[in-house]
Amino acid sequence: MGAAVCDALPMTPAPFVVEALPEPFALDPRSAAVLVIDMQNDFGAPGGMFGRAGIPLAAIEAAVAPIARLLPAARRAGVAIVYLTMQFSPDLSDAGAPDAPNYVKHVPLGVGDGQTLIAGSWGAQILPALRPVPGDVVVPKHRYSGFFETRLDDELRARGIDTLLFTGCTTSVCVDATLRDAFYRDYRCLLLADCTGEPLGGAEARTNHEATLLTIQTLFGWVTDSAAVLDALGEGAPDTAALVES
Repeated sequence: MGAAVCDALPMTPAPFVVEALPEPFALDPRSAAVLVIDMQNDFGAPGGMFGRAGIPLAAIEAAVAPIARLLPAARRAGVAIVYLTMQFSPDLSDAGAPDAPNYVKHVPLGVGDGQTLIAGSWGAQILPALRPVPGDVVVPKHRYSGFFETRLDDELRARGIDTLLFTGCTTSVCVDATLRDAFYRDYRCLLLADCTGEPLGGAEARTNHEATLLTIQTLFGWVTDSAAVLDALGEGAPDTAALVES
């Protein structure tokens, strides 16, 4: 009888194990979320804020295909998807006082012209290849960190999430700022290197992107790539060429 009762009990699936640095990372989809940070037209599309300012888009553009492959696989596995979008009110009342030292640094790049990173504008919209689907969560933010004066922490806690997979741009600014704030709040942080992009220092022999990855895997969390996560989820390696062609 005891055996029959045990057989009838639902089995709790074991966490997936993702190959990562500095060590393998246990991933339970029921308590995990993918964060898609600032993958918006103003950062990653020609004609957006970065493009108009002459900032190279290649590193951000390269992250689109791996993220696009990751998101449906994560949804199928039961991982929550949360988008963070950088945006401001038209009067910039949430951008900080103009004479304050923390006045948002995007303003010299065009924020305040009525179109750049303004809520509801084309520039603030998520890139078409990565648009949310019903059930995903979108959290607007007005500073580099997704936790500063937003509902992000409440959304995650309400869902029982304690593990975050980081994607988006830019690696050393908004991704890093959000990851550090997550670390301070005791979230387990896994950054996907090929799903993040960083134009700053991209032409240098040792890039800001690489420096951020090293700091994170040493002090703040773990680093992996989309292939390792997809493999752990049983989805196989991403076919980037097919994604680009489609």
